[in-house]
Amino acid sequence: MKLLLTALNAKYIHSALALHCLKAYAKELQEHIFIEEYTINHQEDFILQEIYGKAPDVVCFSCYLWNIKQIANIVDNLKKILPDVLIILGGPEVSYDAVGTLEKIPADIVIRGEGEATFYELAKALVYGHVILEDIAGITYRKSGKIYSNVDRMPINLDDLPFVYNDMTEFEHRIVYYETQRGCPYCCQYCLSSIEKGVRFLSSERVEKDLQFFLDKKVPQVKFVDRTFNANPSHAKHIWNYLMEHDNGITNFHMEITADILDEESILLLKKARKGLFQFEIGVQSTNADTIKAIQRNTDFQKLKEIVKKIKQYGNIHQHLDLIAGLPYEDYASFRNSFNDVYALEPEQLQLGFLKLLKGSGLRTDAKKYGIVYRKEAVYEVLYTNALSYAEICRLKQIEEMVETYYNSQKALHSIAYAIKCFKTPFDFYEALAENWIFKNYHTLQHNKMELYTIFYDFITQTDCTAKYQPILKDILKFDIFLNDNVKTLPQWLLEKPEEKQKKWEYFNHTALIEQKAPSLANQTPKQLSKSCYIGFFDYDVYVWAKERKMTKKKTVILFDYKQKDAVTGNYSYYLLS
Repeated sequence: MKLLLTALNAKYIHSALALHCLKAYAKELQEHIFIEEYTINHQEDFILQEIYGKAPDVVCFSCYLWNIKQIANIVDNLKKILPDVLIILGGPEVSYDAVGTLEKIPADIVIRGEGEATFYELAKALVYGHVILEDIAGITYRKSGKIYSNVDRMPINLDDLPFVYNDMTEFEHRIVYYETQRGCPYCCQYCLSSIEKGVRFLSSERVEKDLQFFLDKKVPQVKFVDRTFNANPSHAKHIWNYLMEHDNGITNFHMEITADILDEESILLLKKARKGLFQFEIGVQSTNADTIKAIQRNTDFQKLKEIVKKIKQYGNIHQHLDLIAGLPYEDYASFRNSFNDVYALEPEQLQLGFLKLLKGSGLRTDAKKYGIVYRKEAVYEVLYTNALSYAEICRLKQIEEMVETYYNSQKALHSIAYAIKCFKTPFDFYEALAENWIFKNYHTLQHNKMELYTIFYDFITQTDCTAKYQPILKDILKFDIFLNDNVKTLPQWLLEKPEEKQKKWEYFNHTALIEQKAPSLANQTPKQLSKSCYIGFFDYDVYVWAKERKMTKKKTVILFDYKQKDAVTGNYSYYLLS
């Protein structure tokens, strides 16, 4: 008996934790279970041929919002070429409408909810030939042309789940996912977590053992899939303490937290963390009080703001803040306010997302109440609401692209900070940038890095309110370019002056100065320095602008080290030479 577990991940660097959990839990059946991971970028025909070539008896698909459409097509064709194969579906996209799923997709069984124990029981029955589907809790299945649903399965003790990462070779160059809890104490109406009741945790002893494995293996990044990492403050503090005490100086840990529930003890603890050890994702979603109430988010934005600012001041933790467009009562003007409120906190990343009406979520049930019209097929994204038109959604998508291209990439962060002063609000700046992008048809083409910088330069030097600051903005953008990219070829508008080339070598030969300003570059020859560094000359004090947001006209020389990056921003290290 050959059971194939498969997933279509969003990207190659992602890994399917669920599949590895299922296999690990099925103890003595390891020789019968195989895992194959693909991506949504693979051709469906390629995946179909790959599965067919492995001649499985059972194929199990891990179903999510982003892959269900392709899986439905693959299952349909797989049943035609391998009519005897048993097809099992699992995952959040099928768990909350299992009957509807089997009515649309010619699979045989849907595993609902938490799958380890259900899959193990089902796999044992299949391998040993004692299949009585009626006795297996947690499944919906097809039999004699009818669809049946058995009782739900009781949640399992998380400490009974085996650790899945004993061999790290297959996870090289991929994100490693890890969970210490299941469930969520909150009832956010756009999220499936609102359906589940209660939160279960791994024991402290188990968590320490697992985390030490990652630390010993020097895994680059571990992403916790816990829905609210600090739902239990003592659990979170214990993990933060352990990771700080056993820090290997390399591994970064990404957590999704609720910032406004962080207590003073947690904040003071986090202040001591190594720069780059932790990365936080914080869901703000909206700052409109009526919206927050409607989605049952219950966030204290004032407290969240204070805590995010404190962490920002520490400078040691990358913060990623989220907003969702299309929520109840949030019109264009209200979203503009939410955007400006969150942008003022200066997160390292600002994620502008669009509401998705997930199966089983409260907002999907109440869609008519709020006039939310959404796409029929996955990903069920909002088209418009009674507060936000489709045209406004389109405009926000254009703004989101500009935020991704120039802010979240850090490509023009310091230039934007200066240019924004010429606009009423940050939102208005990005709106104008997006309008220019569409007007000049940049959205119809792919652009390399230097083209993106040139497009931005043209915008800030040709826009009425910023054109008068062209010399300053040119200098700051030049600084941004050197800060983010090991530049090989400069655009025409940024070519070096002949005398600057000579001056660069004078600085490279002044090894005592470089050793004093950048000790990490000590003992390097001028030739070595010229290969790993860049020296930029500026008419304005962009160094002080980057540090303190103060601008003066002052000749400035800065060295950029392309072998070292800031652990929080991802920018290259830089040093003031004169």
